[in-house]
Amino acid sequence: MIPHLQHKHLLIRAEVNSPPLKDYDLTKELENLVRHINMKILSGPHTAWCPVKGNEGWSGTVIIETSSITFHSWTESHYPVIQLDVYSCKDFSIKTILLWLSQFEPEKIDYKFLDREHNFREILNEQIQFDEQGYVDDNKTDL
Repeated sequence: MIPHLQHKHLLIRAEVNSPPLKDYDLTKELENLVRHINMKILSGPHTAWCPVKGNEGWSGTVIIETSSITFHSWTESHYPVIQLDVYSCKDFSIKTILLWLSQFEPEKIDYKFLDREHNFREILNEQIQFDEQGYVDDNKTDL
C-alpha cells in the first residue's frame, strides 16, 4: 500500500542564548534530529562553518527519504539566531524539534507550520512557552 504523503513544512527562527560555535558537531546533531523525528537519511548531513565576520555561523542540510532539513546559525548579532526548516512528506512532531532546539537556550521562537499539499494552509501558529530551564512548557503549549 502506498502511504499518503503529508507535505508538512515547519519554518523556525529562534533567537538563542547559546548558539553553536565553531567546535560544535552539527553533523552529529543533525543525525540526532533525524533519528528523534523517526526519519531516515538519504544523503548527508552536509555541514560547513562560515568564518566570515558578520556572517559567522553554521549551515547544514540533510536530505531525508521524505524531503529535507536545513539549518543556519549566526553567532554575531545582538541576538544570535538559528533558522531551521523541516519539510517532510511524513508526519513529524513539532515538540520533538523544539526539544532538540532547547540545547541552544532559545529566548524567542517564531515559526510557521504549513500544509504544502493544501495551498500552504497554516496548520498551527501558537505562542510557544518555555519553562525556567528553557524547555517547552507542556502546561502552556499545545503541540
